[in-house]
Amino acid sequence: MATTQECRGALDKLSDNLANADGDVRGAAALDRSLSCHITDLDITFTGRLEGSRIQVVDTLAGPPPDKAQIRLTMTGDDLVAMVDGKLNFAKAWASGRVRLEAGLRDLLRLRTLL
Repeated sequence: MATTQECRGALDKLSDNLANADGDVRGAAALDRSLSCHITDLDITFTGRLEGSRIQVVDTLAGPPPDKAQIRLTMTGDDLVAMVDGKLNFAKAWASGRVRLEAGLRDLLRLRTLL
């Protein structure tokens, strides 16, 4: 099972990947939205913002997210680490229910480029 530190490191790596991406991927991530990532097996939530094609984690909280962020991710720590390391395909994990992504319709349409 991935640790809190490994999950935080994976989010930092994902942020770097988005910031260094080109074309459609960078454009899709160029939102200014509140963000939460609930890690179910650790029962923690990282909260922050997706801003300027970067994920900025502001806090780590125990339990599910206390507020409804504009973009919400839910998954296990192992799945987060595997996705960021390229060992788990996000689209397949999302389609199978291993990963949940919730957002407004416009954001979902824009974020689909990342899939």
